[in-house]
Amino acid sequence: MDLSVIESVSVPPWLVVHTLARCEKKLLAWALGAGIGGELPTYRTVHRYRGKVVHFDKVLFPGYVFLRAEASAAPSIQQNRHAARVLVPPDMEEFDRQIREILAAVGSGFEMRPVSGIQPGVRVQIIRGPLRGFEGWVERMDEPLDVVLRLDFISQAAAVRIATQDVEVV
Repeated sequence: MDLSVIESVSVPPWLVVHTLARCEKKLLAWALGAGIGGELPTYRTVHRYRGKVVHFDKVLFPGYVFLRAEASAAPSIQQNRHAARVLVPPDMEEFDRQIREILAAVGSGFEMRPVSGIQPGVRVQIIRGPLRGFEGWVERMDEPLDVVLRLDFISQAAAVRIATQDVEVV
């Protein structure tokens, strides 16, 4: 997806809620019920059990829920029993760009997986396909490449598989 399509005039505020273990979906359900918009990026896994194929949607960044709310809402969100702490990204524009890229990648249907921490490597820009214009770092050089999309504020990342001919070095 071309970034210019999803640019906005003003950056909406985000709060990052660090949740108690395995409480991401509960906190998001509470927030949505309270009229607070939010995102919980997930990725699909496939498991085989005795000839059965089962699909699971797992949380991409365990322990984190991303809410669209002003910093003034943090104290009321912090009161939720599933919230460990509420964080305000210091660079809202960068955070907004990174979370939008990750959400677009999740929605693209490409195979994704969580990456523990941000991996060093070559910075690339995706030049073809629905993720055109996104920047990331190459994690694995086998074909297809694993390109890491970063969410710096929480030191997390997600890798998306992209064909080598669809990226160029920045």
